[in-house]
Amino acid sequence: MSTQGLTLTERRKLATQLEIAHAAAELFVARGTDGTTAEAIARRAGVGLRTFYRYFRAKQDAVGPLLAVGGQRWRALLAATDPAVALPDALRAAVREALAAPDEAAADGLRQTRGLLRAAAGDPALRAVWYRVNQESEELLRPLVAERVGVGPGPLQVRLAAAAATAAIRIALETWSETDADVTGPGSPADLAARCLDRLMGPGW
Repeated sequence: MSTQGLTLTERRKLATQLEIAHAAAELFVARGTDGTTAEAIARRAGVGLRTFYRYFRAKQDAVGPLLAVGGQRWRALLAATDPAVALPDALRAAVREALAAPDEAAADGLRQTRGLLRAAAGDPALRAVWYRVNQESEELLRPLVAERVGVGPGPLQVRLAAAAATAAIRIALETWSETDADVTGPGSPADLAARCLDRLMGPGW
């Protein structure tokens, strides 16, 4: 999430939320959700338990901000794409760049997401957080799609495009998390997402 225009207090709150999210993700991947308590997450993040519950109702909710970062990045990339580029091409380019792993930090972020998705397979509450993040991302994507396609397509087509793009990323990451494929190359998140978009957004766009 962009911190532009936020007050110092708001930026500090966002920073604290992300610190807690990173701590929760590290513990979930290492110990699983059953082996992780809210107290352990707060301790790893260096905050009090009351601070943890000020931001999150349950331990699984804590990773929401971290899972949402990827969607924020690719929506920003889409918004910055030349308006003359056709929607499927713009989506594909934004997704490829957002899911690329140009450095070790980005690669580690993807691997952490894989660990969280594997943990979510056995935890309905964590799965619900993942689905909620995707639903919110889809809703935030709709106005960007509407702006790019103009007045021609109706709201149904805009919603379908936003849903298809969001589903492409979700399915790509979920599929990748079930494999041992690398963060780049064939079978990577960027590769799978582009292939999903090709299937979901056929002729007519």
